[in-house]
Amino acid sequence: MDTAETHVVTGAFGYSGSRIAKRLLDRGIAVRALTNSPRPDEPYAVSILTNPLCFDRPEGLVHSMRGASVLYNTYWIRYNHRRFTRAQAVKNSLILFRAAREAGVQRIVHVSIANPSEDSPFEYYRGKARLERAIRESGLSYAILRPAVLFGDEDILINNIAWILRRFPLFGIFGRGDYGIRPIHVDDFAELAVRCGRESGNVVLDAVGPERFSYRQLVKEIMKIMGIQRWVVNLPPELGYWIGRAIGKAVGDVVLTRDEIQALMSGLLDSNAPSTGETLLTEWARRNADRLGRSYHSELARRPIRYGAYVGSAVRTMNAS
Repeated sequence: MDTAETHVVTGAFGYSGSRIAKRLLDRGIAVRALTNSPRPDEPYAVSILTNPLCFDRPEGLVHSMRGASVLYNTYWIRYNHRRFTRAQAVKNSLILFRAAREAGVQRIVHVSIANPSEDSPFEYYRGKARLERAIRESGLSYAILRPAVLFGDEDILINNIAWILRRFPLFGIFGRGDYGIRPIHVDDFAELAVRCGRESGNVVLDAVGPERFSYRQLVKEIMKIMGIQRWVVNLPPELGYWIGRAIGKAVGDVVLTRDEIQALMSGLLDSNAPSTGETLLTEWARRNADRLGRSYHSELARRPIRYGAYVGSAVRTMNAS
């Protein structure tokens, strides 16, 4: 592609966003980041022009995206908090989409979730479905990607399952554990996103890997690969939630919410779609068995200055972005 082309990535220093940004840079595409969690320690940050996600100043978002052709949107929140809510995340995302259109962005590659529905009993899935509708109605070219679960270096779910298995004699499965899960490697997901950014047709894709597990099978497979034995026991979902909450207090994180447990048990992390990734979770886990679960991966710790003032707006420096 033309080296003068510019793409924008929300959360360019986050889990999936960083992989997308690096791939764009490798392809000679200029990258702008929209984030409130800059990472000056990242080596690739010096190559990115970084601006804040200033939802209260839409004109700033328009200015930040002016001249860019593609927006990769990874912005979302996992759970409601006293400082941020999913309802606000929906409003913010709608502001972002309008700003992208006003700025002249031609295409949106949007990270959604597997099985969204505006009729869902889960606010997370309703919000994602509402945003998908907004994108379809925006008049912009789009690719909507629907991952179920991401895994890979620095992942949350798979690593923390392993972390619990290493530290406790029992592992609790919510209910029967026969509900499905289709994980995709984060690098495969990033590659899919970048590929979709180069296309022009409208598309909605489930982003899923080549392996499909029941939740019980997944836990037992990880246990087998790590070479450890644990009792896998069935738990009432509410008891499992409170155990997870106790672990969360110990590690300073939110391990699982009630909605996440219910969505998992409802099969919403599953898909019958063709695989869009190539990496086998089992092979990846075998390669990383010695370090898998050695430390707890905290989502909150990834964003230590999430609520702080943003410094360096619209400025490229050698050590801050």
